Amino acid sequence: MITPYDWQEGIGNRAQYIEGKLKLGSPVLAVSIEAGIVAFTMRRQTRKIFEVYDRLLFSAVGQQSDVEAIRSAAVEFAHQEGYNRSEQDVTIQRVVTALSASVKKAFSDFSTAPLVARSLFAEVAEHPDKDLFYDLDYDGDYSISNRFGLAIGNRELTETVSAEIEKIPLESTPEEAVQNLKSIWRQAISTEDEPLDDLIKDLVPEAMLLERSNAREDRFRLLTVS
Repeated sequence: MITPYDWQEGIGNRAQYIEGKLKLGSPVLAVSIEAGIVAFTMRRQTRKIFEVYDRLLFSAVGQQSDVEAIRSAAVEFAHQEGYNRSEQDVTIQRVVTALSASVKKAFSDFSTAPLVARSLFAEVAEHPDKDLFYDLDYDGDYSISNRFGLAIGNRELTETVSAEIEKIPLESTPEEAVQNLKSIWRQAISTEDEPLDDLIKDLVPEAMLLERSNAREDRFRLLTVS
């Protein structure tokens, strides 16, 4: 029979295992500016930043197969909601709340493997102060923020990185925002043990803008990183 102590110890071991895996991942940083929401990361081959639905962005740090599972579930739920209800009913809150239950179940059910992923969802609004960022963790818990969001493997750096992102001016151009995020990203992964050039070897930059204006049919567009 499993005692409460055994269960608690098992949960702690799962969390420790996942945290160790996540620390190896490339952070994803996002910020609100007047033009929309800009997201930046560095990746190897597979894309890390995606459009889930109109106005909704998704990215994550973690195991590639688990990240893809969460992305697919988010896309499927969003489109089903849009079909059954309306496009306006597809909100970041509904998407994250729906996914939270399944992520939490996978984490607490010892008969299945947990999802090794820390996800970032963002929703662009008519005004920057109304933009929403949801951080969905591997245990199903999530937090909400405005102005910026991030998915980072090393939780100890969250406060420091957040403070730097918050300094990015609202009136920045998308290109300026990308350069600022790139600089913060480099600081976030720098260590005393390994040169930065070695850490980012074979990585390529990826940046996206989720436009605030709905003048174009597709708000989600790739940004060039120099």
